[in-house]
Amino acid sequence: MQSQIVSFILVFIVLAVVFSSFVTVKQGTIAVITVFGKYRRILTPGLNFKIPVIEAIHSKISIQNRSVELEFQAVTFDQANVYFKAMLLFSVLDQNEETIKNVAFKFVDERNLMQALIRTVEGSIRAFVATKRQSEVLILRREIVEHVKEQLDNILETWGYHLQDLQLNDITFDDVIMKSMSQVVASNNLKAAAENEGQALLITKTKAAEAEGNAIKISAEAERQASQLRGQGVALFRQEVAKGMSAAAKEMEQAHMDTSVILFTMWTESIKHFAENSDGNVIFLDGSTDSMQQTMKQLMSLNVMQQVDKGKK
Repeated sequence: MQSQIVSFILVFIVLAVVFSSFVTVKQGTIAVITVFGKYRRILTPGLNFKIPVIEAIHSKISIQNRSVELEFQAVTFDQANVYFKAMLLFSVLDQNEETIKNVAFKFVDERNLMQALIRTVEGSIRAFVATKRQSEVLILRREIVEHVKEQLDNILETWGYHLQDLQLNDITFDDVIMKSMSQVVASNNLKAAAENEGQALLITKTKAAEAEGNAIKISAEAERQASQLRGQGVALFRQEVAKGMSAAAKEMEQAHMDTSVILFTMWTESIKHFAENSDGNVIFLDGSTDSMQQTMKQLMSLNVMQQVDKGKK
């Protein structure tokens, strides 16, 4: 009976040892094996074998992406408080044995790793923001991220990690600063609106002046053309008058009549035209005999000159 019990115990121990020799490592995880506390090797995902009792699993390292939320404060060069809300995305650098050793043994535990990582990121951002003015911080998101990655890549590689992304989800200031910034934006908008209105008014005035100038040019050109046409009309009228007088003079010569009658008739017609179309009520004429003779001589002289010119042609 006792021998059966002992045999059962031995079988149980053997089975326990055999089953404990097989280790299952989940996908995305690497197990670190130590022998009496000293690093020995790593186990990849799947079913693995380890020496019972002698080899022990020190830790299991996740090689998947991990994220952590950050909230912290920084001070700008001009002593303004800036509040950040960020998301940090990191992962194990690679699956090489040396990298896994660094991840497993650089820090006492996961808590110390996260504390060091968060403080390092916050310190890098604070150092960068301390060199900038509060008015510059909002437009320097990308520069802040690039600065942090540049500063942390080498440090995190010695720990066996890689910073994949840093997202600054929110950047805020104290209420007083936020209010003053809003006022600055509002005043800039008003200034821009006033400048736009001034430009629009300037354009309107310029276009109106151009239109007025073009109208004056068009009017002047039209008046010039009208004057030219009026002159041409007067010239044509005079030519027709001259033709009519010449024809009348020929007929009177053929009838053996004095051509001076034509000039006298034109003179009397002119007086009649003045009387009909003048705005005044009185026409002053020199009706003396001497003046009449002088006028007739002038008209006859004009008639002779016209006949001479016609003979030359």
